[in-house]
Amino acid sequence: MFKHIDHIALHVNNLNVSQDFYCQYFGFKLHFSETLVSGIKTTYLTLGDTMLELTKLPNQMISGMHFCLKTENFTDAFNYLKNQGIKINRAPHPTSARIASEKNWQRAVFLGPDQEQIEIRGPI
Repeated sequence: MFKHIDHIALHVNNLNVSQDFYCQYFGFKLHFSETLVSGIKTTYLTLGDTMLELTKLPNQMISGMHFCLKTENFTDAFNYLKNQGIKINRAPHPTSARIASEKNWQRAVFLGPDQEQIEIRGPI
């Protein structure tokens, strides 16, 4: 019946800041923007077949969730984000292998512009 998650949505304080952040540091591309009849502004970003919806809802606190981006080389991705000054929420550490090919993978968690948690994980 269901195929996969269509998109993940984040409520952000500043649409432009968040859009620039995800495009500049994570390689997302602008897919579609609109202003709803209600006046709420929404932007969709894509990364491969992953879609991230950013909705401008000021003064909303994001908590209790995170999303994870898989890397081809964990060490390179981690160092790139760290060198860009992206705040580290949780330092690199081993993560459980859900399948055999994930043995010896690492994970770390960074914070986005609205303090959303962005996990990265992959082989070192």
